[in-house]
Amino acid sequence: MRQQLRGDTIPVRQGEELDVTALEWFLRKNIDGLPYERLEVRQFSAGHSNLTYQLKVGDWEAVLRRPPLGPVAPKAHDMEREHKIISEIHPLFSPAPNPILFSDDPSIVGSPFQLMERKHGIVLDTTFPKSIEPTEETCKRISEIMVDRLAELHSIDYKQTKLGEISKPEGFMERQVYGWIGRYERAKTDEIKEATLLTEWLAKHVPEKHQAAIIHYDYKLNNTMFNHELTEMVGLFDWEMTTVGDPLADLGVALGYWLQSDDPELLKNGFSKPSVTVNPGFLTRDEFIERYAKKSGRDVTNINFYLTFAYFKLAVILQQIYYRYKKGQTNDHRFANFNETVRNLISYGTYVAFNK
Repeated sequence: MRQQLRGDTIPVRQGEELDVTALEWFLRKNIDGLPYERLEVRQFSAGHSNLTYQLKVGDWEAVLRRPPLGPVAPKAHDMEREHKIISEIHPLFSPAPNPILFSDDPSIVGSPFQLMERKHGIVLDTTFPKSIEPTEETCKRISEIMVDRLAELHSIDYKQTKLGEISKPEGFMERQVYGWIGRYERAKTDEIKEATLLTEWLAKHVPEKHQAAIIHYDYKLNNTMFNHELTEMVGLFDWEMTTVGDPLADLGVALGYWLQSDDPELLKNGFSKPSVTVNPGFLTRDEFIERYAKKSGRDVTNINFYLTFAYFKLAVILQQIYYRYKKGQTNDHRFANFNETVRNLISYGTYVAFNK
């Protein structure tokens, strides 16, 4: 769902093509007022999981999102669930894209899929656009917007939505810890000596009680979109993991992605290039936590557990992707060295657990 300027779309990757004729027929049948021009399809180059495409018919635009190719983990990449989530959240939280439709007909693109609003703006990842010279003031402002929007999302009364019907906040963290440990074991390819130590620590330190809020659960800078002045968040994407759960777990995930300049090189360069958050002016993780605590009023004294779990959870997500690559279920060579990134994340998560 990560949507950027046209320069960040690419021709559709080989093996990930859509049946353009069937898709155009479907669109004309289900969307009123579609222009007469032919359907153009490009692919968003970012992202490692779901496949996301830009659709354009004349001046009409949309984003199509479908699961990755090959077998996927049970309950993962559920397009219908994500469509329901953004349908509930968009009216209450404007960065969430406006949903258009969901289809469970696999004959159109080979799987269930959803269509949603195409937003425009700037997505920051490892660099700033060439047209922008980032100042420390700009970087600080981006940081503060990231914190404030997360606190705003957590402040929404989930009982105003139907998300409670597809969530189970009670016992959330216990299910999360044991669930992600199980996913890791099922997708394991390499032996990592710290993994057992880390999983045992997590199981032993699960918080007994926690609050319940709407959590995005994949909250990171390159899942957000800013206006061209970098003064407002206009988009927040990738809602597939969203649920009603522990808001500090969401904060932990955000912190797990939030790199800072003094982090170990293996952590900063896990995806070849570090995030722009290592630049001067961006908040440190401690400053991020402090601002969140002030904005939300929540007790964050146990945040070390949530940060440790975030590193493990990210490691498992990448391990699942690497497992698909290793099994030949995807030929995307970006995933070839994910096993090393998994190893680094587990090692650093273990360090955080025992040394912070």
